[in-house]
Amino acid sequence: MRNPDSFDAFYASTRDRLLHETYALTGDLAAARSAVRDAYVVAWHHWRKIGARDDREAWLRPQAHSRARRRHTARLWHRDRSLPPEVQATLDALAKLSGVERQLLVLTTLSPLPLTDIARTVGLARTEAERTLQTATAQFSLHRDAPSTDVRMLLEALAEPLRDVRWPRVTIIRRNGAARRRTHTVAGAGAAVLALLASGTVVASGAGAEPTSLRDEPVTAEPSPTVPVVAEPEPVVATTVPLAADALLGRDQLTRYGGRLRWAATRTGDNLEGDGLVVPCQRERFADPQGTEALTRSWEGTTRTVVRKQVRRGGKTRVQERRVKVVRAEATELVERSADLRRAKAAYRTALAWYAGCQDPRTQLMRTRTLGGIGDGAAQFRYRTWGKQPSTITIGLARSGSLLVTTAVRAIGGQVDDDAGVTGLAAAVNGVCGTDGALTCGGRPRASVADPVRVGDPPGLLSSADLPPVEVVRGPWVGTEPVRARSNLAATRCDNTSFAGQGFTRPLTRTFVFPESPRSGQLGLSQTAGTLPSAARARQFVQGVAASIRRCGEENAGTSVSALATRRGKHQELSAWALSIEVSDTQSFPFLMAILRDGRTVSQVGFTPVGSMTMARPDFVAVAQRALERLSDLPGHRR
Repeated sequence: MRNPDSFDAFYASTRDRLLHETYALTGDLAAARSAVRDAYVVAWHHWRKIGARDDREAWLRPQAHSRARRRHTARLWHRDRSLPPEVQATLDALAKLSGVERQLLVLTTLSPLPLTDIARTVGLARTEAERTLQTATAQFSLHRDAPSTDVRMLLEALAEPLRDVRWPRVTIIRRNGAARRRTHTVAGAGAAVLALLASGTVVASGAGAEPTSLRDEPVTAEPSPTVPVVAEPEPVVATTVPLAADALLGRDQLTRYGGRLRWAATRTGDNLEGDGLVVPCQRERFADPQGTEALTRSWEGTTRTVVRKQVRRGGKTRVQERRVKVVRAEATELVERSADLRRAKAAYRTALAWYAGCQDPRTQLMRTRTLGGIGDGAAQFRYRTWGKQPSTITIGLARSGSLLVTTAVRAIGGQVDDDAGVTGLAAAVNGVCGTDGALTCGGRPRASVADPVRVGDPPGLLSSADLPPVEVVRGPWVGTEPVRARSNLAATRCDNTSFAGQGFTRPLTRTFVFPESPRSGQLGLSQTAGTLPSAARARQFVQGVAASIRRCGEENAGTSVSALATRRGKHQELSAWALSIEVSDTQSFPFLMAILRDGRTVSQVGFTPVGSMTMARPDFVAVAQRALERLSDLPGHRR
């Protein structure tokens, strides 16, 4: 039973203090007021539970703070020309602090929370929070040109612009909360149906669960109410209880990504600081720009190693040893919440496009897997990076109701075990499973290798993310825009294959080069693709190219041909060769070429190395295979 008297007293006694804190954090009075107001609406919605708590205000505070920070991100610090100069100077000084520093300083000064609780709120250990608070105080004093002893007085003076704020009557707050509860009840019924249809049970396993393999991922079944509805509804999934930091993966769970590493959290927050790009291949701060809430945490896995250095002192040389910390792995978890299922599904599709068409330089997509048994849809991507510090990256993406969960692990000089990546994503989904808006949780995951997700405009051709490392080049692969294939740079002198005419429907071609690499000359990889009127014509075309390559090696003394791969099936075929074509007694040109077919659609891929700037032959065969996997997405493709 909700007690309106207790709520009314709580509303009257805490709203001004909460507005003061929220205004100090954002400098945006409109955003702060609306965020605090809406937080009380949510509180009345859940007052049966919240009213029984001793820490009601502690529950409400992150609701108001996170909503206000999201609402003012379009302009990072709002200016009001009507503000007194002293207040404006204080806001300007706060704006120059980092988000964590500002939050620590404001909460320590204006809230009744002890430092231990404040440290937990901002995601820091108490000792680290103390150091950060000292830095924040010193920086604020410097920017405000005031002694540190005046910090409290200056922050308390921010209440001056708030004195004329008019609050809605408590009866309006309760009426809105009651209407919200009725809407949420309808949404909950629909969510129960979806969970029942998707998996038969709702799995709610806490963030402390520690599975060790695909079979060991814990499954804790909760009975779901049976509702006689078949079609999936599109309810509004209301944001209620804020995302909590303790729902994210903990240190013990990070050991699955490297049991011998020492894991330490480096950052926990709402991803509103910096550029917001916390996950490899991420393109925007949020997959759902209109989302209601987000929470992220990053980790480092380190080891200690001995570094030896020769030093000379007093005419003698001796070896000096010291132990240093070396980062071997980095992990990130990002959780986003959307306002409803429609937006959450769109956010999932957006994130899939990010990771499937990764635009990070010198990063190659190695494999895509679909994951069953995790949320309402899940996928995993494996990459390798190449450069001074090669690494592998494993990204897991899952949607559960209105929640989007992403896990990313970068392993330097190694790679994360396949099962560890999958169970880590399942555990991350289970950690937030009890959160409002979640539907299906993580059960026993099922992973299967899949063709790459459709990307590109138009799709069906290779992308930069598909391409492997090339020795001694600078910079990343850069692709030209696909154009009509009037010429075919993927052809060799042995076959001179043309895609112009011959019945092809709008054939396309593109080339990838290294524009930052000096003396790269003719270095590059080209692909041409098109669709013929029938599968028989396409098969005949591919066989004709293969025959030309064989004859070239047999009939030309200066040309050598080595078969790299031959694969044939009912609808698909692939052949790849390494050629060396002599142009004079002292000069010959190497070339890697592949011809492939999927139904009526054919493609030719060619790579021209320059000197030591080359790729491994197995890598080229893998590129040809990736081109074959993408062909079915080419416009006009048919089998």
